[in-house]
Amino acid sequence: MSVLEIRNLHAGVEGAKILKGVNLTLRSGEIHALMGPNGSGKSTLGYVIAGHPHYQVYDGDILLDGESILDMEADERTKAGIFLAFQYPVAVPGVSVANFLRTAVSNVRGYTDRARENGNNGTIGSNLMPMREFRRELNAKMKEFNVDPSFARRYLNDGFSGGEKKRTEVLQMAMLEPKFAILDESDSGLDIDALRVVADGINKLATPDRGFLLITHYQRILNYVKPDYVSIFYNGRVVQTGGPEVAHMLEERGYGWVEEEFGAEAQPA
Repeated sequence: MSVLEIRNLHAGVEGAKILKGVNLTLRSGEIHALMGPNGSGKSTLGYVIAGHPHYQVYDGDILLDGESILDMEADERTKAGIFLAFQYPVAVPGVSVANFLRTAVSNVRGYTDRARENGNNGTIGSNLMPMREFRRELNAKMKEFNVDPSFARRYLNDGFSGGEKKRTEVLQMAMLEPKFAILDESDSGLDIDALRVVADGINKLATPDRGFLLITHYQRILNYVKPDYVSIFYNGRVVQTGGPEVAHMLEERGYGWVEEEFGAEAQPA
């Protein structure tokens, strides 16, 4: 079993503190939903875990299986098993989905490192997963996760609808096989059909050896993806954790009461 542990994490941008003492533990096989109002720092938490260079950690630690990952670059954290699905995936014109995935999978699975160690890094394709093997796996994953085969030839997220972008990120998860997947508002901008497809993909990937941190505003995706735990995030920290009933309470009461109940104690020390 793998464990991702966030201990008293303080982080922000250019001296402005956004995360103010986050404590959270995620284990393999768990789906942990993180809910909170806009501006509370939920997305920042995802970026900091993934190693986004724009953010600085001022105090605290992030541990993966007992080892700190704070000194790791973003690509090293990906190799270690951390995956971040963006709320607004960036378009990359000129780079096909297939080429992007082949490069990413080759890096994560060690093909790139082995080519470098063997002195073959200058040989075209020597640092990549063999094409026939990659194509076979990609085609199988696209069929399993209801992704149109034509996506492989399209430029990554270029001209994609919101639903197509999110389906592509589910495909990325399926190919990269992370230990922990952080999904930053994967339900954002989706109609009900696209939401169901994305939720079905998440449920297929929610195996006993993988944990999910599902960042969302709304209950609706939790109607399809059942969380083990739900935490309320407010003013840069977790203020309450419980079971699925927490999400139902937020759906009924909104977020206004959170400020009334936790506003004082959620202020930074």
